Amino acid sequence: MNRIRPYERKVFYYETDKMSIMHHSNYIRIFEETRVHYLNEAGMPFEEIEAAGVLMPVLSVECSYKRPLTFDEPFAVYPKITKFNGTTLHLSYRIVSRKTGELCAEGSSSHCFTDLDMKPLRTKNKYPDIYKIFADYLNYEIEE
Repeated sequence: MNRIRPYERKVFYYETDKMSIMHHSNYIRIFEETRVHYLNEAGMPFEEIEAAGVLMPVLSVECSYKRPLTFDEPFAVYPKITKFNGTTLHLSYRIVSRKTGELCAEGSSSHCFTDLDMKPLRTKNKYPDIYKIFADYLNYEIEE
């Protein structure tokens, strides 16, 4: 199994509001960036999944805000696959300040697998390599 590192970067100026804190909508974008990073780390880049004709539309997303991130503040995101059955995927996310160590936000997203016509797919039979990547990382903890 590959070693998974947390997704890390700093808050960009354009992501902040007049109070110099990250606007709430950007946390959802961070979740998306984290999913792409996670797939790269797991050895199945998003481009390869889409090149195989598989899409992963979002079914739901939620975020609970604990402490705002501020401009230029470094942070890390710890994703975790919490549920996977080959047809749907559920992930959780913890966003932690690298400056203070505080939990800044946590959330989750759920996705389904579809073909290019948006028809649901069962990855286990038709795309076993894609299925294996997610199944192998089910409940796997990201290194701190």
